[in-house]
Amino acid sequence: MQRPIADHSATAGFHEAIDSALGLLRDYAERDATSAIDPPSTTASATNTGQLAQPLPSLLEQCKQLLAEADVQQPAPLRTIHHLACTGGTLISRCLAAQPNTQVLSEVDPLSPFVPGGFLPTDLIGLSRFSSRPADRETQIQLFLAGLRVLQDQATRDGLHLILREHSHGLFHFGDAIPDRPGLREILSRVFPVKSLISVRHPLDAYLSLQDTGWVQHFSPPTLDEYARRYHAFLDTDQDGEPIRYEDFVADPHASMQHICERLDLRYTPDFVDTFSAIALSGDSGRRGDVISPRPRRAHPPTLEQEAQASEAFMTLLERLDYSRSVGAA
Repeated sequence: MQRPIADHSATAGFHEAIDSALGLLRDYAERDATSAIDPPSTTASATNTGQLAQPLPSLLEQCKQLLAEADVQQPAPLRTIHHLACTGGTLISRCLAAQPNTQVLSEVDPLSPFVPGGFLPTDLIGLSRFSSRPADRETQIQLFLAGLRVLQDQATRDGLHLILREHSHGLFHFGDAIPDRPGLREILSRVFPVKSLISVRHPLDAYLSLQDTGWVQHFSPPTLDEYARRYHAFLDTDQDGEPIRYEDFVADPHASMQHICERLDLRYTPDFVDTFSAIALSGDSGRRGDVISPRPRRAHPPTLEQEAQASEAFMTLLERLDYSRSVGAA
């Protein structure tokens, strides 16, 4: 069950403590000035000392404690980006990695079905799965979150914003059915505030690319209709925000990236178009290149367009993503 993020009570308490501290200091200054003109009696002096000596050190400790509590209750947000395979997500992720003070972890899925057996000396989750007593799902999640806390703490100390690019293909387009397990955003939301973004591409272009890579065989049946049905399930995981379309991004990368940075609360630099090519991320499965520009649709048989027109799931997907219902040449 998702644990709710704490409210701002700790921050409010901290401000109240600061106001109280300033009041004590003002009182102390006024009493000190009065004492210089009219020295208090021994009894009064002792009383004042008793009033002032205790609260100030105690107040400092309260402030430290409240700051520590605020840090624990309100950790720095994690940014996530979600897209299906062959939808241009690697390009967008590389451009995000070219923004100031960002660190991108590519293709993240702690419960991925693609984890291989065998030699896994650095992979605690993989080792736990293939140990003599395999770890259950919850243990694997806790291993992932524990390691992520270390990375997030280090990123915060270094002044970096951590961005996790989810490997959504293993959840939505792999196997005979969509598995009943949490995705990355749901797992992270247990302990972190999350700012997320979904990017999409015309589903016919993405499906054609999957055919070229052979990955369309990862789900069953490997039809355009089944692909569209699973694409809907992917979109259902985050219905709050408007998806970023790959076609819009390559048509105007500066405006699109600026909008993405605003959505993720990141600082934007227009220099990314000149520097993203130096960044390598895993998952670059599509047509490669260091120039951001539209690409023509892959060649395909007319029967595929007929299949698209006959698929209710596909046609409603086009409407949902605000693409034209025409499935001719892009």
